[in-house]
Amino acid sequence: MSIFLNSDSRIIIQGITGSEGSEHARRILASGAKLVGGTNPRKAGQTILINDTELPVFGTVKEAMEETGADVTVIFVPPAFAKAAIIEAIDAHIPLCVIITEGIPVRDASEAWAYAKKVGHTRIIGPNCPGIITPGESLAGITPANIAGSGPIGLISKSGTLTYQMMYELSDIGISTAIGIGGDPIIGTTHIDALEAFEADPETKAIVMIGEIGGDAEERAADFISKHVTKPVVGYVAGFTAPEGKTMGHAGAIVTGSEGTARAKKHALEAVGVRVGTTPSETAKLMREVVAAL
Repeated sequence: MSIFLNSDSRIIIQGITGSEGSEHARRILASGAKLVGGTNPRKAGQTILINDTELPVFGTVKEAMEETGADVTVIFVPPAFAKAAIIEAIDAHIPLCVIITEGIPVRDASEAWAYAKKVGHTRIIGPNCPGIITPGESLAGITPANIAGSGPIGLISKSGTLTYQMMYELSDIGISTAIGIGGDPIIGTTHIDALEAFEADPETKAIVMIGEIGGDAEERAADFISKHVTKPVVGYVAGFTAPEGKTMGHAGAIVTGSEGTARAKKHALEAVGVRVGTTPSETAKLMREVVAAL
């Protein structure tokens, strides 16, 4: 089992003919995922050769879905055009839209997300994220497919690099699904959304949740865990040494006074029974102890 993505998922890439889109198309296809085509309005009707596989290029997401049965789109378009690409995917009612693009203006992201909520039908992951991977089944994003195999641990992370590191640290146990939700102030799928899905997945036995300084997403996740999650959760919060009042990397990672600090988030999570590591390696060690006790 998995959440949101499995071996039956049929993937297209918006921006497949660009440098980033074509490069990651190669990796997605090499992973064994069912990549069935892509879009570029200026090259509609053409094909693109990816790993000796000729894939069709369509003018719109709707056309791609009608011709290929696609149910997942991965967006690799420049920030200035990302909002239009997201709206197009939403209008096509594609079930899953993974937005890799970094640097999308907050206003564009907020308007696209509000439109997605209004229309329904489409789950958004991202923006500014590594996407989602179900090891051994499918990949929709930029996560290397060979870090870890399938296993009982569900992974949720704001950070792309920490997603990769935690997968590697726990590669001896394995991952059911790893979802990088992104670190921007406005994102689609949240910690809570992923926690709810992992709680419902019978093959996920434990959950790792990686957060970071800034905002209150981790505190809200802690409240949700206390009320709705029965599976063991281990957490890590990046940014224990971050100075107050300074934006750190992700646009959402800013600390004001005592709010949004790694320590405050750690305390909130520990208060509801989540074991929290102070480094990724310590967090992985805690998860091994949890899995050993299951």
